[in-house]
Amino acid sequence: GGAAGLAMVLVVVMGVSGSGKTTVGSRLAAKLGWKFYDADDYHSPENKKKMAEGVPLNDEDRIPWLCALHDILRREDSCRQDAILACSALKKMYRCVLVSGASAIESNQPEQPGENAALKILFVHLDGPIDIIAGRLKKRRGHFMPSELLKSQFDTLEPPSAPENFITVSLEKSLPEIVLEIQRAIFQG
Repeated sequence: GGAAGLAMVLVVVMGVSGSGKTTVGSRLAAKLGWKFYDADDYHSPENKKKMAEGVPLNDEDRIPWLCALHDILRREDSCRQDAILACSALKKMYRCVLVSGASAIESNQPEQPGENAALKILFVHLDGPIDIIAGRLKKRRGHFMPSELLKSQFDTLEPPSAPENFITVSLEKSLPEIVLEIQRAIFQG
């Protein structure tokens, strides 16, 4: 119903490099008047250096980054601020960290009740064939993504599945169609 649209919403637009996360996320945020964050802006200088050299990031590189992103989402949630984050979030474990923070990994820690309640995040997976994404990356000026690195992202990708809270949207649709499809999911979900 209509009331569902009043609930606090945190959306993570996810997918491999070149799937259009930043474009889709920023367009959706602009349309809804929500805050937009691009996860790539929050990488450490070490991570940025690795990426510039074409070195794939490993879990140790990504966990502190994902924890920082979780903290941003938690802050927005506590201020009742709707927010959209563009983030690759390729593995289920990465999405768990976005939802639950470091406690997703350190499961041996006693939970403080209420302190680390999982965030309610809708993951939007922009999904499409590798050749289409490779073609898009080739057209990007100033964005160098070696094809091996794109392949490594596809190898890493664990598409979201139940019981995760997600929708899958084809990145072959037009930008307005994609944005509309996500909006429907947010306000009818």
